[in-house]
Amino acid sequence: MEMRTEFHKKLRQIQDDVLAMGSMVERATSRSVTALKERDLDVAHQVITDDLAINERRFAIEEKCIQLIATQQPMAGDLRAIICVLNIITEIERIGDHAEGIAKIVIMIGDEPPLKPLIDIPRMAEKANDMLHRSLGAFINRDAQAASRIAADDDEVDDLYNQVFRELLTFMIEDPRTITRATRLVWVAHNLERSADRVTNICERVIHLVTGKMEEIRA
Repeated sequence: MEMRTEFHKKLRQIQDDVLAMGSMVERATSRSVTALKERDLDVAHQVITDDLAINERRFAIEEKCIQLIATQQPMAGDLRAIICVLNIITEIERIGDHAEGIAKIVIMIGDEPPLKPLIDIPRMAEKANDMLHRSLGAFINRDAQAASRIAADDDEVDDLYNQVFRELLTFMIEDPRTITRATRLVWVAHNLERSADRVTNICERVIHLVTGKMEEIRA
């Protein structure tokens, strides 16, 4: 009984680390889009620098999971929880990579004048962040139904991406001189669309943790 108590104490600590990592990535995504809107290269560089801390947090959590497996010898559901953590932090780290990618695009853009007012791209960032935040809440609460609902929100992000793509394509067709600037904004939107896809993967892992069934969530 004492070993079980110690296991769940350490697992709760790991889960807190996962939430902290998620908050770091949410901030990175928000700051990368802010840097884009405000042409703030200092913020963009900071997002890139901060990505190292996100990676380090992932590796630290992995090490804790390995130690927990080695010292506590978890079985069945407990082991599934650790495997879930390992998969979730991989997805979170990759979302951080997408934020870093946006920051690098901001640096490429430099002080170029904006092609158009940014409306849908910030909405994509807000939606992706909201999905990530809620997916981690579903993980902590072991709520498979909430995870399924969150994954369904990916359709909204996809719709926004398609809208951005069509609008920017129109710019490129009407004025070929805008191709470079428009393409860079497409890259930004694609990073955000992929971030939401990563959240869907997290939701799939939460559902597996709760139900024991690993199934791909389809729109």
